[in-house]
Amino acid sequence: MKNQISFFDGAFGTYYFEKTRDYKPCELANIHSPWTVIDIHKAYIDAGAQAIKTNTFSVNSTIFTDLAQRKDIIKAAMANAAEAVDGTDVQIFCDIGYINSNKDDVDLEYVYIANDFIKNGGENFLFETLPEFTPVERAMAHIKDKNPDAVIVASFAVSQDGYSKKGIYYKKLLQQALDCEYVDIVGLNCQCSPSHMRNLIKNLDKLPKPLLAMPNSSYPSAFNGHMIYDDNSEYFADKMGEIFTYGADIIGGCCGTTPRHIELAIKNVQKLNGKKEEKQLVSASVEPKNTQYTIPHMCENKKIIAVEIDPPMDTDTSFSISAGFKLKEAGVDIITVTDSPLARARADSIMVAAKIKREVGIETLPHLSCRDKNRISLKGSLIGASFENINNILAVTGDPIMQDIFSGKTGVFSFNSFGLISFINQLNSEVFRSSPFAVGAALNVNVPNFEKELARAKKKLANGAVYFLTQPMYGDEAVANFRRAAAELPVPVLAGLMPPASYKNAVFLNNEVSGITIDDSFVESLKDKTREEIVEISTDFCLDIAKKVSDVAGGFYLMTPLKRVDLTVRLTEKIRGYLDENN
Repeated sequence: MKNQISFFDGAFGTYYFEKTRDYKPCELANIHSPWTVIDIHKAYIDAGAQAIKTNTFSVNSTIFTDLAQRKDIIKAAMANAAEAVDGTDVQIFCDIGYINSNKDDVDLEYVYIANDFIKNGGENFLFETLPEFTPVERAMAHIKDKNPDAVIVASFAVSQDGYSKKGIYYKKLLQQALDCEYVDIVGLNCQCSPSHMRNLIKNLDKLPKPLLAMPNSSYPSAFNGHMIYDDNSEYFADKMGEIFTYGADIIGGCCGTTPRHIELAIKNVQKLNGKKEEKQLVSASVEPKNTQYTIPHMCENKKIIAVEIDPPMDTDTSFSISAGFKLKEAGVDIITVTDSPLARARADSIMVAAKIKREVGIETLPHLSCRDKNRISLKGSLIGASFENINNILAVTGDPIMQDIFSGKTGVFSFNSFGLISFINQLNSEVFRSSPFAVGAALNVNVPNFEKELARAKKKLANGAVYFLTQPMYGDEAVANFRRAAAELPVPVLAGLMPPASYKNAVFLNNEVSGITIDDSFVESLKDKTREEIVEISTDFCLDIAKKVSDVAGGFYLMTPLKRVDLTVRLTEKIRGYLDENN
């Protein structure tokens, strides 16, 4: 850097609202009220800030849909910042906030935004409030290609427990930035109050790159859609002194901070005369190495049999318990419990799995859906599962809520299945270090574009999945897809089988369940048959499929249709007999 800096400015948006009560995005003020913007910058400079952020945090396509308007705002913001620092040594950092978009090409938008700053003289860049690192790396490379002397900061937003809204632990985020050749400074900002950010920084080793800390002033209250913060500048300043002592090299403020907060914080840090807590320098990982975990039976190289049952829709658990005993007696290794399939509310999968494990004495594998749970709820559920000594989880996105689809709404969806797998894997390294979860994932062998589905499976594998359970197979194409998956995925893949419970059930599956195609001749073979005859015909049909994949399958995943445990018990017996004969 041209000049070494230790002090950034504070929040722009919340301070702008405090001064103006203007409910429009503060970035528009760069054009319609430039002197207000300049005055705020100057107030932070007068407070002692050695670096200011441009008033551009939300200038992206999710907030400002007009490209020409975005370009005009960036141009005006750069001019306003330049006016504010004129005659000083204060550095300008082009402020690029997180783009909350699921578009595949969001990394390109970061490049375009960075390029607009470069065209307007930008030399220093702050990518802030990031919940993940990968999308911004391409823009960082572009900046360094245009100006190798540019200074780039990667700053992440995490909650009190250190996890971003993408479920990534702060140590992993920082490590990704430390490993990137384009990043000069790493940091944390937003979401956390100063005391919680202090705790996170205290638990870091000394980093090989400078560390920036910009916490919020406190936790806010809401007013007409805006966050309102109390004036706690003296308290904030004390905590910033502690943050500096515990390892931050550069301090500043995020939401709720004002020039007064920054002025007092700077004075507190200056009193320390550079005194810091002694820490060991690390140049490699700041994240504990994660071990690959799996279901205990798989460690014995045994082809396991898992059987799925649905939790009750009321308070009666008698079926779940009785089914558990029957399946255990039949030789099932593990019982899987679904999480409100088809988005129909049922008893909590983890609680039902815990009850079965306690009362039946068999391993359980609850499904955990991110359809209707946020990160806080998911973590709470996992902690509860750990209390009950449940260490297996099948991480799924969950079936969509049909009412929401037709109304245009969406579920909670803090994560998709990829993010949930990664989140649990991160928790394994920290919260569940002594008793980690074996995280499984779903694989649909019935989709028309299996190439894409297999690519998704490999992404799940990269995020921490250690086994796969497939959708039920009924035909040769599904068998071929399964064999390919088993060959390409270096973890156990359990073959999904679901014996139809009746002719009517087979017709329903064929016509109303997406992706399932059952041979017409088999469906007709169930017509007008007795219950006992259907059990034998249906389980023999599934056994034939099991035989076609047995040599490559890590085991079998049997789904119980319509509470017909007699079908899964009989199929378990047949598969066990076949495996014993061929061992």
